[in-house]
Amino acid sequence: MDIKNLLERGVEEAIEKEHLEKALKSGKKLRVKLGVDPTAPDLHLGHTVPLRKLRQFQDAGHKAVLIIGDFTAKIGDPSGRDKTRPQLSDKEIKQNLKTYLDQAKKVLDIKKTEIRYNSEWFEGKWKLLLELMGNVSMERVMEREDFQKRIKAGQEVTMIEALYPILQGYDSVAVKADIEVGGVDQKFNLLMGRRLQRKYDQAEQDVVMLPLLVGLDGVKKMSKSLGNYIGITEAPNAMFGKIMSVPDELIGQYYELCTDGKRTIGDPREAKLELGKIIVGMYHSAKAAEEAKEEFIRVFSKHEAPTDIPVKKLESRIWNLVDLIVKVGLASSKSEARRLIEQGGVKINGETQSDLNKNIKIEKETLLQVGKKRFLKLK
Repeated sequence: MDIKNLLERGVEEAIEKEHLEKALKSGKKLRVKLGVDPTAPDLHLGHTVPLRKLRQFQDAGHKAVLIIGDFTAKIGDPSGRDKTRPQLSDKEIKQNLKTYLDQAKKVLDIKKTEIRYNSEWFEGKWKLLLELMGNVSMERVMEREDFQKRIKAGQEVTMIEALYPILQGYDSVAVKADIEVGGVDQKFNLLMGRRLQRKYDQAEQDVVMLPLLVGLDGVKKMSKSLGNYIGITEAPNAMFGKIMSVPDELIGQYYELCTDGKRTIGDPREAKLELGKIIVGMYHSAKAAEEAKEEFIRVFSKHEAPTDIPVKKLESRIWNLVDLIVKVGLASSKSEARRLIEQGGVKINGETQSDLNKNIKIEKETLLQVGKKRFLKLK
């Protein structure tokens, strides 16, 4: 990838851009750092945005340094948070780590990646922690916009949260980073790395900041806790279906941040079909992507039933329709089930149901459909 693409594609801001361009043109092999905290076991497309930028530097011949924040995960990054994160236990962090690197392999060339754990320089190092706290004033830490918002809203900011950016900043000192990659919400933390490198007589790292990938709700950044995410280990059909639900106005962002391609198709539906093929192909295979596309078209364009419908065994043969929908988990309450029936959203063996009091006889294989996407075979 050429330097222009490296510093402009999917990049919100670079500090210091001129210095970085000069360093990249010098031919020197630069150490490019990305820090990630294993706060959850699954990676989604939002997580892949900085991983992909790190891979681009790696492909350009530079050294990718992936820091796993097994120590800082105990605190939790306060960036963009309106309240204190719940602290993770060592057991939870270890559990999350089990699958983390396996998933990161889908983006990075792990064999060529320097992988470090920040417990290596923090665990039990109280003298270092005291030294770091002496290097940064409380006034500087409390300048953070997200901390100011919380204080004005009457929310607490704990001392341990105030320590987080200092710890992340020291990671850059520990690995002698030339460049750090991160999201725009990480700006304070990334600049802290530059500050601490000055304190420790190191050259300041340059910083490459990336936009936050907006989730499927079209409003907030992609997050598993908000349910607006596309997991990179999700089954191909599920992944493809979610990509097809990306709001039209976000198609360009998904192409730019999640793929190496460029959106050239004008029709939003065609653009998403192509996007789905690209992304599913990246994390599964070209064959799986083509099959997922065909399945989507078959089910949602031709209104046919999917080929891999889950099966639910029931203990009784006769069921009231409302009770049945609740029993199999396709409605959370009887009132929701009634509303779905009244709206014409319930079918038995392809036939729309409208009678709220109807009793359904479960035959050898009965197909229940609720809405456009949810199917169950009942036995």
